[in-house]
Amino acid sequence: MPAADLPFGLPEVDYSEYSNRQLIAVPLVVLLVALLIISGVWLTTGAPVNLGVEFTGGTEMRVAVSGDNAQQQIQQAFDPAPSAIQPVAGEETYILTFGEGVDSGALETQAEDAGFTVRSIDATSASFGAEAQIQALGGVVVAFVGMSVLVFAMFRTFVPSIAVVLSAFSDIVVPVALMNVLGIKLTLGSVAALLMIIGYSVDSDILLNNHVLRRQGGFYESAYRAMETGITMTLTSIAAMVVMTVVATAFGIGLLSSIGLILVFGLTTDLLNTYMLNMSLLRWWKFEGVNR
Repeated sequence: MPAADLPFGLPEVDYSEYSNRQLIAVPLVVLLVALLIISGVWLTTGAPVNLGVEFTGGTEMRVAVSGDNAQQQIQQAFDPAPSAIQPVAGEETYILTFGEGVDSGALETQAEDAGFTVRSIDATSASFGAEAQIQALGGVVVAFVGMSVLVFAMFRTFVPSIAVVLSAFSDIVVPVALMNVLGIKLTLGSVAALLMIIGYSVDSDILLNNHVLRRQGGFYESAYRAMETGITMTLTSIAAMVVMTVVATAFGIGLLSSIGLILVFGLTTDLLNTYMLNMSLLRWWKFEGVNR
């Protein structure tokens, strides 16, 4: 049986050498580990992922600090000390984050007394943060449910449809778990990245399912044609996101850096889920399931 001729010089894959259980085991183990990480964080913090100022409330201040040991100066200047200090590349500017309940006016006074130049200061109340948290979660849920309904409407068959939905679910869960591991907080920007992952995931999975279910030719022939296109698109997107992450990090653009990193996590997970999890479920349905 011919193996898949993959793009970018990747090694060929002969799926006939692996059983469905072997293929499905790896993505399911990764998903299980991710769920355990998220559950642990949820039990200890009350949220599945560490939340940013937009969702918890607090104050974000941008200050210019001159002289040596800038971060030490910042720590000594404020009471309470900032919970996070992020330098802006190429400038003597720092983004400071303070928790809920700190008076922004007092922070500005402390900054000026220390000789810092306040570039901007933004405060978010806890009630507004809770409302934004509900809206963001609602947006992700609505997008996921809408995607699921669309997939079932397109294929009208349980196993191929549930394969797409399960893959998309894992594509979101794994990046969220990695956000917890790496200390990346959930912000409005990272929510946007998770919504983009749903779109990327559905695109690659529908491409595979559509080739297998609706195109002429055998199962492997159709699957390999879909892989050539799908893997090329996904690897190109990963490369673009890596470049964006590196450039954003170099210039101190934290929002774009976080978005790029989350998308790299999601797209990499999508490769695993589409061509192992989804592929194994499709093959089982085609040769051993109710479709035999």
